[in-house]
Amino acid sequence: MLHTFFSHVNRALRAEKAYAHCDIPCGIYDPHGAQLAAMTVLRMVNLMDGLAMPSVNQAEMETYANSLNRYTATKEQHAELCKKELLILWGDYFRPEHLEKYPDLHTTFWTAVKLAGQSKQKVDAKVAQDLIGAVQKVAEIFWATKGASVKRQASLQPVGGEIVVPVPA
Repeated sequence: MLHTFFSHVNRALRAEKAYAHCDIPCGIYDPHGAQLAAMTVLRMVNLMDGLAMPSVNQAEMETYANSLNRYTATKEQHAELCKKELLILWGDYFRPEHLEKYPDLHTTFWTAVKLAGQSKQKVDAKVAQDLIGAVQKVAEIFWATKGASVKRQASLQPVGGEIVVPVPA
């Protein structure tokens, strides 16, 4: 009976479709998360490269295996997080007018997302560094669409490098 009542109410009070640029129209977007995730990927690759091969000592082998597994899992998680953050920006924030102003926008994102995927597949510092560069390019374009100028400042992270931030007006 309740179902019938609500069916009549729904027919009588037709709602208009709402359109939003994201799943929840919060309007809060920032490439910072993608930049940090990319830096974490590089950090994990560096830590993996720095692991000393263990001797036949059981405790050393277990420590090595544990560290390698943890670094690998973290690298994978942050490469995936980087992809997710990029895809949110690409799919929810950027609009056709941005593509007109930045005609290489799709290629820029495609490259960054592919590098994040390669970072999951490999332990390669160059790929991880290229990922950071691609994400920085996305960040520069993102802030430009908001009318902000940007600067690259020292990240102060163990991997060094720079992070792209907007310059307050």
